[in-house]
Amino acid sequence: MGFLGSGAVSLVELRVLDGPNLYFTRPAIKLTLAVPGWMALPEERAGRLASRLGLAPGGPGARPGSPGTAHRRRFVARLAGHLTRELAHATDTALAVRARPGPEPDQVVVAYPWRRRTAAETFGREVAGLLGAALDARRSIRRAIAERAARVIEADPGPSPAVPVPEIPVVAVTGTNGKTTTVRLLAHIGRTAGLSVAYSSTDGVYSDGELIEEGDYSGFGGAGTALSQPGVQLAVLETARGGILLRGIGTAHNDVAVVTNVSADHLGLHGIDTLDQLAEVKATIVRITRPRGWDVLNADDPRVLAMRRLATGRPFLYSLDPDHPALRAALAERGRAITAIDGALAVLEPGRDAEPLIPLEDVPVTLAGISRHNVHNAMAAAAAALSVGLPTRAVVAGLRSFVLDPRTNPGRANLFELDGRVVLVDYAHNEAGMAGLTEMARALRRAGREVWLAYGAAGDRTDEVIQGMGYTAARGADHVAVAELHRYLRGRDAQETVELLRAGAFDGGAAEVPVFPDEVHALDWMLASSRRGDVVAVTALGQRPEIFRMLEGRGARWVGPGRLRALVRRARREPPRPGTSTARSLGPAGPDARGRRTAPRAPGPAPRRGTRSRASRLGAAHVGGRRPPGGSTPVARSGEHAGGNRGVSGGLRRGRGTHRAAARLPLEPRRDRRPARRRTRAATPAARATTRPGPRGGRGSAPGGPVRTRPHRQRRPTAP
Repeated sequence: MGFLGSGAVSLVELRVLDGPNLYFTRPAIKLTLAVPGWMALPEERAGRLASRLGLAPGGPGARPGSPGTAHRRRFVARLAGHLTRELAHATDTALAVRARPGPEPDQVVVAYPWRRRTAAETFGREVAGLLGAALDARRSIRRAIAERAARVIEADPGPSPAVPVPEIPVVAVTGTNGKTTTVRLLAHIGRTAGLSVAYSSTDGVYSDGELIEEGDYSGFGGAGTALSQPGVQLAVLETARGGILLRGIGTAHNDVAVVTNVSADHLGLHGIDTLDQLAEVKATIVRITRPRGWDVLNADDPRVLAMRRLATGRPFLYSLDPDHPALRAALAERGRAITAIDGALAVLEPGRDAEPLIPLEDVPVTLAGISRHNVHNAMAAAAAALSVGLPTRAVVAGLRSFVLDPRTNPGRANLFELDGRVVLVDYAHNEAGMAGLTEMARALRRAGREVWLAYGAAGDRTDEVIQGMGYTAARGADHVAVAELHRYLRGRDAQETVELLRAGAFDGGAAEVPVFPDEVHALDWMLASSRRGDVVAVTALGQRPEIFRMLEGRGARWVGPGRLRALVRRARREPPRPGTSTARSLGPAGPDARGRRTAPRAPGPAPRRGTRSRASRLGAAHVGGRRPPGGSTPVARSGEHAGGNRGVSGGLRRGRGTHRAAARLPLEPRRDRRPARRRTRAATPAARATTRPGPRGGRGSAPGGPVRTRPHRQRRPTAP
């Protein structure tokens, strides 16, 4: 009877979810149960107990499996769900129950909806006791159920749920990146249309542009505060993963749901370990959209696109590719879509010609069209605005007048000019955000100049995500530095975080990775070490106000929409200077972290075989370009701007087995590449090598003929 100790079954957590959640579209109770007694039970004995408890011996999930295995944990989860239903039946309650494996190897999770809080909490504690009592074959299970049912019936019912049922249009916005920018842009469009708008975000709750409550209000409490503002006519609610898991969504329903993307971030927290699990959490908002509402989904993200199967509203998709098959499918279902055609945002509706809205160059949030992730954000906000019935003219006016200054959109793609340098302040806090930051920096860089980047990471990310940020930074910048974030260690050792960030950068090809105590010191070093014409970027995660004050004190000027267009056009039309690469400018020799002159380094290596491709995410296909045969992602035409460098392709969808770093290669017209493929074996996708520029002249002009680098499969970069 060694399996019947006090720790055989224990209640780890009883969490009250006040709103729609991962398990149900109404308030629920989530039980996390530790079940080491059941996990260690011999298989034969576990099978006998299951039969005694009413699980059919030959039924699905009735085979216990070996002790300590994942199969055993799934069996225990099914058994816990079965006993929960039996206990509810004994209280004359028809109860929906969800059961699944828990976050730890010896844990299971049981969830059920509630109408009276105190009674529901009592019921949850009795479930834990019942699961433990079921281990004792000498006790009557029917008597144990009856005793616990009597205690539940006698318990005080307690209060009812208090989830708000909004009477005004509500837009819920979720995703890994772009939530806050999309919320701010949509709120601005609503105010442009003459509405009183309240919104909640990670920065606080705002009403008509005025801060009401400062702090992270991207959960249940923020939604309630925004909806309670007097005279509000439209509510825009940022809905983060943590809020959904810890308390539920702050409204009973929404009129429009927006999902921007799903990428690696906050994994390993609250039982969410994979991207698919994260997507399941974020899909919660599309399950509570009103039937006549709209679900605005990013068709370029496969996990977001898959949420159409769960969505209860009508589909409104957006994509950079006007020929995306999912857009045609949505239109066939009487849905809508928004995309980019001939360099302008355009709305697609069934049976109608595409309706152009506004050129991308005239939408400041897109940085004159160079920032793909911000083009997505603009599409999402425009689609949501149209979905709640705002007039097209107001949508266009809002898109045109929303600027990325420190007051309107602080910490998100804020641009300044200082002593001939372009300074970029952004909130890149994961791999996808870092890829977007380097994309913007390269697009703003003039030919022959360099990109300097200082970055940090919070300690609650996984090792893979932290190291991946360093890798992505090094792949997209010429000089990188680590800025420590002592306020965001979140249980991790500071030195461990630094070493992971540096290891990723070295893996991405960085030669030197200096470390600074904070973001301000890192920015100061970059401004002192860089030259006129360089782009200096910093991730403002912990010292955003201090960075703005520092720039203001040095006389930096904010870059407005007109000046931004001029900078982008200048970067586009300047031909590469001798000694530079079209794929990535090497630039002349520059000082390293110790002030020494160092030779320019070649672009970094491709990702190792078997790992997720980060290099392929760093390119940027020009919106509205031609599509490759059989592909679905736009490709820049010969001579067009693509991701800030002429002739650079990004985001190409390759067939299985093709080299993953192909998106880093210079893109040439197809007719120009074919002869090279016939002449040399090295030009095949499996072993592709790029031509390195000679010291005088363009591509392949080095004395003695073309000089080729090693294939991208090499781990370390070769010196030019």
